Amino acid sequence: MSLSCMSVRRGLLATALGAVLAPAIAASPSAPLSIMSTADPAAPKVAYDGLLVTYKSGTSERRNAAAGAATLQRVLRAPATASQFAAVHRATTPAIASTRRLAIGADLVRPNRRLSEGELDTLMRTLAADPAVAHVEPNRYWRHLRTVRATAAAAPNDPGFEVQWHFRAPDGTIETLAPDPGVANHGGIDLLGAWQYGRGAGVVVAVLDTGITDHPDLDTSLANAGYDFISNAINSGRATDGRAAGGWDTGDWSTEDRFLVENGGCMVPGEQRPSSWHGSHVAGTIAQITDNGLGMAGVAPDAKVLPVRVLGHCGGTTADIADAIVWASGGSVPGVPENKNPAEIINMSLGGYGTCPSDSAYAQAIAAARQRGTTVVVAAGNDNNDAASFTPASCPGVINVAATGITGKRAYYSNFGANITLSAPGGGVYPDDGVSGQSVRTGFVWSAGNRGETTPTEPGYVGQSGTSMAAPHVAGVAALVISAAVQAGRPVPTPQEMREILTQTSRDFPVRPLRQIGVGILDAAKAAARGAGSAAGGDEPTAIRMARTVPVTGVSAAADAGVLYRIDVPAGARNLQIRTYGGRGQVKLLTRVGRSPAPDGSNATLRSTRPGTTQSVQVTIPLADSYFVRLVGGTGGFQGVNLVATYSPAP
Repeated sequence: MSLSCMSVRRGLLATALGAVLAPAIAASPSAPLSIMSTADPAAPKVAYDGLLVTYKSGTSERRNAAAGAATLQRVLRAPATASQFAAVHRATTPAIASTRRLAIGADLVRPNRRLSEGELDTLMRTLAADPAVAHVEPNRYWRHLRTVRATAAAAPNDPGFEVQWHFRAPDGTIETLAPDPGVANHGGIDLLGAWQYGRGAGVVVAVLDTGITDHPDLDTSLANAGYDFISNAINSGRATDGRAAGGWDTGDWSTEDRFLVENGGCMVPGEQRPSSWHGSHVAGTIAQITDNGLGMAGVAPDAKVLPVRVLGHCGGTTADIADAIVWASGGSVPGVPENKNPAEIINMSLGGYGTCPSDSAYAQAIAAARQRGTTVVVAAGNDNNDAASFTPASCPGVINVAATGITGKRAYYSNFGANITLSAPGGGVYPDDGVSGQSVRTGFVWSAGNRGETTPTEPGYVGQSGTSMAAPHVAGVAALVISAAVQAGRPVPTPQEMREILTQTSRDFPVRPLRQIGVGILDAAKAAARGAGSAAGGDEPTAIRMARTVPVTGVSAAADAGVLYRIDVPAGARNLQIRTYGGRGQVKLLTRVGRSPAPDGSNATLRSTRPGTTQSVQVTIPLADSYFVRLVGGTGGFQGVNLVATYSPAP
């Protein structure tokens, strides 16, 4: 299952949880929940709290909620709809009620009765067939799984910075957390090297999670300014439905019988768990108070965390999370006060199985946030599966983060695939970042937590592993990049520029991964330096941009010298071909996605080095990314060579 976190207690340590797919949830009389299977046959069925209906741009339904409601009623009252439900399901057409309009313009509607899986599918298809409707999707729940705890017993005396290997330079220094054996650190992000350029001052990072707890090592100055977007009482823990001011974590436990499905709750036996305090751990990684002689450090200690509660006892719904994305980035949400602290960065260490098409609620909310200049960082998922089948990991425009361990290897649980942006420390569980064995604590990621099993009690610190831990490392470094740029008098990077800074300054994997997990491992020092205007990382900024089908002519270079080019390939493109022709001598064509290839071709994604000047590489389904092309001279160099890149654009 997705985005779980492996955690270990240490002194006053608390466990924490990751966000995943929800199991079946019982219906309430006022808002019956429907149950459907996911596309993954191995995953449990999930509950949906109604449907989200998005209308096409320019329609009266998009402009006016009353018009949208009228259209849906017309569709459901049509004789053809009644005939279909009678013939296929031997049932009457369900009535639906419009509950509210989301900030992105979609309507949340609920049927008046519990629907079978087949009925829900028919209802969705019927509504989607109307010419005014762009997209229909279930308003599904997303929530945490149980924590997997390490079995090592003894805990060190000091839970401070010395256990945070993930912040140190990956120089092979032996890290030891007794009684575990020492491990050479090849997975850290070199944080200390980044702070010379700034420590995140003036940057707001919104953490969409379980909220934040009162903790002496967490800056909670924006906790009251945050917001609780959970709208259902059983999920929020409040006495009545409705959202509330403040981003405080009041607990997300489900251990009481009232949370069982048979009692109208949201959990099945065996899935109940104590409170996770997941949001506090994520917030601590990003901006835990540093240099205060207490506890541990954070990536961007001078940044401000804006806690936005979207995950409660049952997790969180698509509708609530989509509205939270819009609000956190400075957009307007009906019925919610203005966000006076709009975030430059949003971190979402949550998700589950399911794709994220461009017209879905998640995708629209993320696109709106990016248009406001907000960078959106998400966790790839912990299913050891292709992240393309997970949301929000597969949403367009996000920085999708996989997890590596202390050795720099891919964490065995981490999702992978072509849509991973880069990797960051998520922590391991077993020796040498293996897939089994006796759990060890040296490789866990350490941050703030709480000892409470239900409501918050005594604060503490916790070690965890998961892509939920990797994402906030990237969000924190993004804050460092912004503060470095501002301190150097440079413009704040756009979301696309931020993506390029983080990827182009990333460090090559010390161990070549067998699965795709992005261009490299996060490097805080180089990213901050690039933000400040330094030529840190690779030579990508020097690349000469190419246009599709327009040849670059007359290129020459001496032996072992070369020229770097860049072609940006859009989403949906097909049949990318990059080739050289003409001229004389010996040319090597080296290509890499997202980064410049080394002159020796050691890290090239594609290469063509046959004798002469006629070289070619092809990709049938290219990534929507920048392809860097380096032409390098072989023996005697080359003269007068032409270079061209072609692809078929999306239909």
